[in-house]
Amino acid sequence: MKIDVTEQFKLLPKAPIVEAVIQIHARPEASWAENEIVGILRPKIPEYKKAVSRKQIRHQVKLNANQPPEAIEENLGWHGLVCQTEDGKHGVQFNRDGFIFHRFSPYQKWEQFFNEALRLWKIYLEIARPVEAQRIGLRFINKIDLPPKEVNFEDYIRPHPETPFDLELPFMSFFHQDTLAVPGYPYAINIIRTIQPPLNPQVEGLGLVVDIDAFTTQSFEIKDGMLEGRLTELRWLKNKAFFGSVTEKALELFQ
Repeated sequence: MKIDVTEQFKLLPKAPIVEAVIQIHARPEASWAENEIVGILRPKIPEYKKAVSRKQIRHQVKLNANQPPEAIEENLGWHGLVCQTEDGKHGVQFNRDGFIFHRFSPYQKWEQFFNEALRLWKIYLEIARPVEAQRIGLRFINKIDLPPKEVNFEDYIRPHPETPFDLELPFMSFFHQDTLAVPGYPYAINIIRTIQPPLNPQVEGLGLVVDIDAFTTQSFEIKDGMLEGRLTELRWLKNKAFFGSVTEKALELFQ
């Protein structure tokens, strides 16, 4: 297989994306002191008005012979700052072990999502000064809302789950996960497909969740153009995985 980032995919005006995430594991080389980092960050991202400092806690259970288990809680110190815009559509995390950017529904388009993530990532670079990215992940969580009382969800996803031979019973639920290697490239794709039952079956249909995470499998030196190039290729893999996981009948719902 060859990654072709020039390939065009069908535009979906009502794309079923409920959350898009860019996650980069990268350890800071600069000091990671709460007062200093927060003082630098807040003026740079005034539109992210909701901000919460988060500490990292390690929970352990100590087992001793002839004694009840002992719960141990260890405070590992300040982990990072979690921020969100006032409308709740964008979220960003500046953490001691990396950077995470979220876009929640409604998803607009790749350029807006990517450009905002890149702007915030450059702020993280300036503050944390990491030299290597251990993992870059691009995750899109899609939820396909079926028409009310529609039970033939196998008409919307592929490959669809099948019951055991000679046991044609209706599914109450299913959960399927695949992890695919990408030969010749330092990438892999994790695909999860599952059912979300309706809260009110009389007016709502099943929700089909197609959760796609395309990610790197080796570390990369952080340099100019590194993130842009990796994310562009991961986006192509994500799109191939999505369009290969849904049927034409499903795509009609997104027009």
